[in-house]
Amino acid sequence: MAYRIYLSSPHMGGREMHYIEQAFAGNWIAPLGENVDAFEAETAARVGRAHGVAVSAGTHAIHLALKLLAVEAGDTVFCSALTFAGSCNAICYERARPVFIDCDETTWNMSPVALRAALRRAAAEGRLPRAVIIVDLYGQSADYDALIPLCREYGVPVIEDAAEALGAALRGRPCGSFGELAVLSFNGNKIITTSGGGMLLTGDSGQAAKARFWATQARDPAPWYEHTEIGYNYRLSNVLAGIGRGQLLCLEERLAQKKAIHARYAAGLRDVPAALMTAPAGFDSAYWLSVLRLELAATRARPADIIAALAERGIEARHVWKPMHMQPVFADAPFYPHAEEPDGTAARLFAAGLCLPSDTKMTAGEQQEVIDIIRACF
Repeated sequence: MAYRIYLSSPHMGGREMHYIEQAFAGNWIAPLGENVDAFEAETAARVGRAHGVAVSAGTHAIHLALKLLAVEAGDTVFCSALTFAGSCNAICYERARPVFIDCDETTWNMSPVALRAALRRAAAEGRLPRAVIIVDLYGQSADYDALIPLCREYGVPVIEDAAEALGAALRGRPCGSFGELAVLSFNGNKIITTSGGGMLLTGDSGQAAKARFWATQARDPAPWYEHTEIGYNYRLSNVLAGIGRGQLLCLEERLAQKKAIHARYAAGLRDVPAALMTAPAGFDSAYWLSVLRLELAATRARPADIIAALAERGIEARHVWKPMHMQPVFADAPFYPHAEEPDGTAARLFAAGLCLPSDTKMTAGEQQEVIDIIRACF
């Protein structure tokens, strides 16, 4: 259906056309060009990385990160369970096996308790993972101060999936700056967008060069098209990179709007039997989406009821991501829970959670309408 209030839709700031027109004026419409180079440098600088590689999707960036860490068929890769499928699909591209790690209730991100148990068992079996993909969910950083030391103890590199968390931080350090490699997404629903796109972030110039090589069909330097490796058509176009440059100029404004949306929900829903996903002390969430968790024992309302009530008024809301270990396609994948319960904390958050309209074009009046509908459901 066509909604009048969206979950999170593209929000142009007006400066994107300047860079798009530059691309047209120079006839740099296809991949590569000044906008691509500048967008990579500007984005990497924003998150404190030396190098960025702009690609056509965040999933492609994850795939390149896995290849840089030499993930091969038969390897295992640990991944956050409560996430979007794009975080783990690329593991299967390389015919490796995902192992899902539960979340905790404080951050909603990867549980250090579950990760420690998974690493201990893997070490005992002589089968440590090739990498760990840690997701920054809904704009909130994972607890890297607890997670990265565990991975270092076992010599396992970290890929930070910061697709949803550009602009967030943990104790002053930007999301996208943790782990050996990191990934951003610029999909149409993200805080800033290139319509579709992503970026691989690294501090290693050799890794960045290799990723660009693979992402550009692995074309060897030669007077003809010479290929000694399999490559991919993953590079972001110069036109879309121009959109990204204009969007990046709006980032601080969008972050302020997302935080204001979260604050209005916190005030308007403070006395209902539910709680917002809120950043713990030391965590500076980007609040890409404001997420509500119902107290199921205290109310008959369920996420589906609220989603349906909003949809009747032309307002978009969604369930929390269904955990990856509960997905049919990953039914055989191992899973390590945070506590002693079969489907873990992630399953409880999925059952009780919903993503509220967090569109930065939504007015305060429109948000109050959303709040009134939600309150009526209780």
